[in-house]
Amino acid sequence: MRKLINYFKESFVELFKKTTWPTWEKLQSSAVLVMIATVILAAVLFVIDFAFQHLMTAIYSL
Repeated sequence: MRKLINYFKESFVELFKKTTWPTWEKLQSSAVLVMIATVILAAVLFVIDFAFQHLMTAIYSL
């Protein structure tokens, strides 16, 4: 039981005293960057899926 209590104490110290949290502006810019990258990746995957769909349709219609 002592090990468990010690674990929680060390976790608390790590979380609140040793961890550096990003500023609100940095967090917002990172979130925007992730959203933009997600939209770009989704668009690229859509184009690839669309191309393969038409390619496979053309192959199967032969």
